[in-house]
Amino acid sequence: MTNAKSYVNIDPCTTILLADPHKKGENDVDQQKITILYCRLSNEDALDGESNSIANQRSILTKYAAERGFTNIRVLVDDGYTGTNFNRPGVQEGLSLVEQGLVGTWIVKDMSRFGRDYLQVGRYTEIVFPSYDVRFIAVNDGVDSERGDNDFTPFRNLFNDFYAKDTSKKVRSVMKARGTSGKHMGKPPYGYRSDPQDKDHWILDEEAAPVVKRIFDLTIAGIGPCRIARILEADQVPTVKALYAMRKGKPAPERPCHWHEQSVVGILERMEYTGCVCNFKTYSKSYKLKKRIPNAKEDMFILPGTQEAIVPQEQWDRVQELRKNKRRVTKGERQGLFSGLLFCADCGSKLNFATCKRFEGRQDRYVCAKYRSGRGTCSGHIIREEVLRDVVLERIRAVTEMIRSDVEGFQEDWLHCRREEQEKSIREDKRRLAQAKKRLADIDVLMTRIYEDMVLGNLSQERYQKMAEGYEAEQANLNNEIIGLEDWVGIREEMDNSFDQFAALVEKYVDIPELTPTIVNEFIKKIIVYAPEKQGTKRIQKVRIIFNFLDELDTPEIGEPVITETTYGRGKTA
Repeated sequence: MTNAKSYVNIDPCTTILLADPHKKGENDVDQQKITILYCRLSNEDALDGESNSIANQRSILTKYAAERGFTNIRVLVDDGYTGTNFNRPGVQEGLSLVEQGLVGTWIVKDMSRFGRDYLQVGRYTEIVFPSYDVRFIAVNDGVDSERGDNDFTPFRNLFNDFYAKDTSKKVRSVMKARGTSGKHMGKPPYGYRSDPQDKDHWILDEEAAPVVKRIFDLTIAGIGPCRIARILEADQVPTVKALYAMRKGKPAPERPCHWHEQSVVGILERMEYTGCVCNFKTYSKSYKLKKRIPNAKEDMFILPGTQEAIVPQEQWDRVQELRKNKRRVTKGERQGLFSGLLFCADCGSKLNFATCKRFEGRQDRYVCAKYRSGRGTCSGHIIREEVLRDVVLERIRAVTEMIRSDVEGFQEDWLHCRREEQEKSIREDKRRLAQAKKRLADIDVLMTRIYEDMVLGNLSQERYQKMAEGYEAEQANLNNEIIGLEDWVGIREEMDNSFDQFAALVEKYVDIPELTPTIVNEFIKKIIVYAPEKQGTKRIQKVRIIFNFLDELDTPEIGEPVITETTYGRGKTA
């Protein structure tokens, strides 16, 4: 019989030398599991100096792990990432290892390096890590989950969250000041480049600017973003990405001229092409939420005339109006000349273009969207395109001839229609401007008083500092408001240039032999179609044409509806 030896009750004979005088076994870890040394540095933390640098964190954590016998080390780094959320590659890699049960210890320099969202930090340190038997250590804060709960840790996490919130406020304040100073907050879009003499100033990109202008011109001609992309690709125009890659000497994309519809849409929506600064186009609801939300136009900061325009303001505005009314090529492979411009006089719905391959051109027509072959909620507001083309061409010729014959008299009538509303708006803005200037002067007096109170000992230095910061912030906001109001009042007092724009359009088209999509979109804002009436063998129908820039005028040539007559399938204007 063989005598078997039992080692069950034999005490370990190998001693572990520790750098600190703790009991043996206190720092024993499962050396088969990973020890994560996690380092994080945000752009704001980098301003604090070397103490928070990645190199300093790595040095502290490596030394700590070596002195306490931690092995199977893996260093994870998130450089340039905020601690207000956990969408960081390094921390996500570590948490993935934790979920796989591969991590034994997670060590950070302090709690703020792990995160500044106290709710998420508490969830991981108090729920997730204990569930996977992960030991969490924050070296400088004296936190070690193996030694039991640290009652001060939740408060420390809350203070870290407050720090992030305060930093966010300061960053927003700095960005607000820069954004309202008249400087661009982003890089130049396609069509512009930075001025070598002044990086904050944009100048035209000689190669890209004509492409941008062409895209806007094609849109005015009634062509949609998808077809524009195909045209640019057919003409072998390099895409934005391809152009920048070639300039930097990098490999071009596999299809360097393959334009996407969304690229065209992005260009059409950039207000900066009119020569302005447009800041604060998006915002976030909280410093913890990174989702950007489109801002209302009144909440943006827009300053015109900061760089050379690629497209005129009136053309950009017209493009935005046209894009609200999308036009599609029909199954008959034809597109209505007036698609998106016709509206029902009764229900306000659009009139859809109706055609098919077997139709001749003179059979194409527009029908109220709510008519639905007599089964809808509106009556038959139907008009043939051939009739409408004649009506619109005749009215455009009449209006342009009238303006050329007496430009000054026409301008006087137009000014008279706009003057009352314009003057009321200017008076209101002047009142707000006077209030802002008065408050600015009052703040100067208040600043002097609180300084005297502080010097005389009637006001603590801390209280003075807080009040001074509040007044200075209000001063900055008032200065920005005053600058904006003065510019806006000045522009309108100089005169709204809508008439000048229309007069230039009249001079551009001295003779109009026939209508084109470009002419229609430049002259016409919308057309209102009334229900037809029967008078014996005649079909009488009124059409009201509203011109761009001149919709306020109610002269017979512009404001009154046109009456069309149709007899035995033939149309004419009365």
